[in-house]
Amino acid sequence: MLSALRSRLYRIGFNLFPAYRRTGGRVTYVAPDWQEVRIKLPLNWRTRNYVGTTFGGSLYGAVDPFYMMMLMKSLGDGYVVWDKEAEIRFKKPGRETLYAKFSLSDEEIAAIRAELEADGTESIDRHYTVDLVDAEGTVHATVRKTVYVTTDRSKAA
Repeated sequence: MLSALRSRLYRIGFNLFPAYRRTGGRVTYVAPDWQEVRIKLPLNWRTRNYVGTTFGGSLYGAVDPFYMMMLMKSLGDGYVVWDKEAEIRFKKPGRETLYAKFSLSDEEIAAIRAELEADGTESIDRHYTVDLVDAEGTVHATVRKTVYVTTDRSKAA
């Protein structure tokens, strides 16, 4: 119950946080275990570009922080997580509300931990892809994120 309330508060906090709010995106769901996040990006006067479609900066900004945050929350203390690289592919102009769903599996979290515990492995890069889709599921943009993960030796005691 407490984790459900906490995830609801994170959702509200994201939507009120000025840097995220200005992207035009809205977080609609955060799983209590942080292994799923959903957002929507409406087309409105704040997200519309000169030609009437969703501004590319809004498309990227709305999806930017989530894989890093999800890994930070899922891995817990003892790990350092940073966004390292991003790429966006525009596939179709956004003329309506777009949606994105981010997910991590238990297997992915376990694989990261196991790889970092292996002898000689200081850090790893993980690659994640998320699509911005309309209500019918048509892909309008694909974002590929590279996330850097390492152990924080100062916290792992």
